[in-house]
Amino acid sequence: MTNVTDQDRVLIFDTTLRDGEQSPGATMTHEEKLEIAELLDDMGVDIIEAGFPIASEGDFKAVSEIAQRSKNSRICGLARANITDIDRCWEAIKHTDNNRIHTFIGTSPLHRAIPNLTQDEMADKIHQTVSHARNLCENVQWSPMDATRTEWDYLCRVIEIAIKAGATTINIPDTVGYTAPMESADLIKRLIETVPGADEVIFATHCHNDLGMATANSLAAVVGGARQIECTINGLGERAGNTALEEVVMAIRTRNDIMPYHTGIDTTKIMHLSRRVATVSGFNVQFNKAIVGKNAFAHESGIHQDGMLKNRDNFEIMRPEDVGLSGTSLPLGKHSGRAALRDKLNTLGYEVGDNQLKDIFVRFKDLADRKKEVFDDDLIALMTLDDDEANDHLQLVSMKVTCGTGGQAESTVEMEVDGRDVIATEHGDGPVDATFKAIRVVHPNKAHLQLYQVHAVTEGTDAQATVSVRLEEDGMIATGQSANTDTVVASAKAYIHALNRLIVRREKAGPGADAREISYKDLT
Repeated sequence: MTNVTDQDRVLIFDTTLRDGEQSPGATMTHEEKLEIAELLDDMGVDIIEAGFPIASEGDFKAVSEIAQRSKNSRICGLARANITDIDRCWEAIKHTDNNRIHTFIGTSPLHRAIPNLTQDEMADKIHQTVSHARNLCENVQWSPMDATRTEWDYLCRVIEIAIKAGATTINIPDTVGYTAPMESADLIKRLIETVPGADEVIFATHCHNDLGMATANSLAAVVGGARQIECTINGLGERAGNTALEEVVMAIRTRNDIMPYHTGIDTTKIMHLSRRVATVSGFNVQFNKAIVGKNAFAHESGIHQDGMLKNRDNFEIMRPEDVGLSGTSLPLGKHSGRAALRDKLNTLGYEVGDNQLKDIFVRFKDLADRKKEVFDDDLIALMTLDDDEANDHLQLVSMKVTCGTGGQAESTVEMEVDGRDVIATEHGDGPVDATFKAIRVVHPNKAHLQLYQVHAVTEGTDAQATVSVRLEEDGMIATGQSANTDTVVASAKAYIHALNRLIVRREKAGPGADAREISYKDLT
């Protein structure tokens, strides 16, 4: 095992500010790096790899200031296997006693060929640079880059050299994401059993996600004996990224039955940090990303939503509150069922009976077929705008509109008028004008259009448009509203809605009565 006091404690080494920032286009400003470092420190990350001090003056300043500001985390800087890099790294991190130098060199045949070093020459270089780092800093991490493609005998040899030179942590990188989980566990286990002095240091794992196995490989390495995981927020990193901090931490927490380990991470701060990293890096989190994706705790399927309403354990293995969310989301869409719709309506203040729910559900499904997601405002529109359609004298059956740059718009409207189907086609100055003219042919009236207003209920190109229409006829005023993803359809329905209210006012007025004395409340 390792010399960690608590043998079941897994250290979290976050390299978002170093490896994560190496993602093309993910460069952060100085202030953004300070902000993310503070959030990591506050969340309980054990080691923060704050940057690569030799890379630029900006990186040096960021690492240096993070080292001065850190309250809890150990601050680490990266250095190649040369004296200049290591000295520059030390200058940046020396402002805190809780520091670490992380030095590395590529040990596989492919990487040894880059500096054109023999195995013996590289071994000497490792001893020299690790010794120099240890003379400056008591806490030194050494990494054989591309360790998983390095010859077994040579890997054991250089790890032993690094330990004897003073390395306190040995990190085993799967630099190109080539390893499978069973190999990852076996490699760490064999190294700890084989290399002299391995029981006196901490073994760490650093996995890339080229084959989508970074998190699995990291957890397997822990089972094999590693007690430090190198990771990034959201899995940010070169190429396909790295092990995601949120995934390994929550996996250890959730599957503690088979992985009896623990970390010092305050998981309730995961979601906020994930969103901030996504914002400052410019890398949005995919919706279906484990733990932090928008859909990670969202359920749209009717079966799943019904199961969640009965018992959230049916379809959730962890609580959204555990990662900083307020609760589970049951987004309404075309796959949603009656139970979820009723629950959502209840939260909006609508108590509906079974028969009313059946009618609303039909209209909801019609809307959901035309929208990716149905929002609260969409439901409110359904509840408040169309509640009296069942008793309407005039109902829209279908319509077809043709418009463009070649001439006047044409609208064909089919309506049911007191049980009779009537069709009319008219032309006009735009699709709405043509539609209103066709409706007046179907149902002749003297109503004057006083107001026509369009408002988008929700965002996006598939948003519902709420159309408001106000008509005046013989001193009577009636308003109509309707919502639809098609603005022209919403306009037609709102116009018909207002006409129906005028009809009701005339009926309520009775023979010889002044319809203007009938209040709006009498129409409900």
